[in-house]
Amino acid sequence: MQITLNPEQEAFIQHQLAKGRYQSVEDLFSQALILLQQQQEYDQWLGETRQKVEAGIAALDQGEGLDGDVVVAQLRDRLHQGSDG
Repeated sequence: MQITLNPEQEAFIQHQLAKGRYQSVEDLFSQALILLQQQQEYDQWLGETRQKVEAGIAALDQGEGLDGDVVVAQLRDRLHQGSDG
C-alpha cells in the first residue's frame, strides 16, 4: 500500500518523530489506527446510548417510570441482603 501525504501531514509526522514520541513512521501509523478504531467504537457506543436514553424518555413520557425513592430503597434492601449472607 502506498500513501501520499500532503506537506502539512508529513511535517506533523516528522515533528512527532523528532520529539521522540514514536520510534518509527510505522509505530505512529499503528497508534493512529488504534485511535481511529477506538473512535469508531466510541461513536457506536454513543449512538446506542442515545437510543437508550430516547427510549427511556419515551417510557417516562408514557408514565412507565419508577419513583426514584422507591428504586433507592430497593437497592438498599438488596445491598443489605447481600451483606447478611
